[in-house]
Amino acid sequence: MEILPHERSPFSFRIDNLGLKTCIIKVKKIACKSLKGRGVNSGLRLIYAYFPDEQKITFVEIYHKNDKEMEDMARITNQFL
Repeated sequence: MEILPHERSPFSFRIDNLGLKTCIIKVKKIACKSLKGRGVNSGLRLIYAYFPDEQKITFVEIYHKNDKEMEDMARITNQFL
């Protein structure tokens, strides 16, 4: 079985309108054993860039939704322009 790193609603989605050629994915449903009793509703967010032609994934950031409202758009665009 092969699992591709594309967006898969409701667990993850693509961040559009950045003016980038690459695919930026935000993962919302992340289980974390350290945050007991939360399951996939841990509040963690993971942002990564997917380059299908190169079969490469680049980590952008991980954060907790209580510490930060949204991903850092400037960081994303500066990293991949």
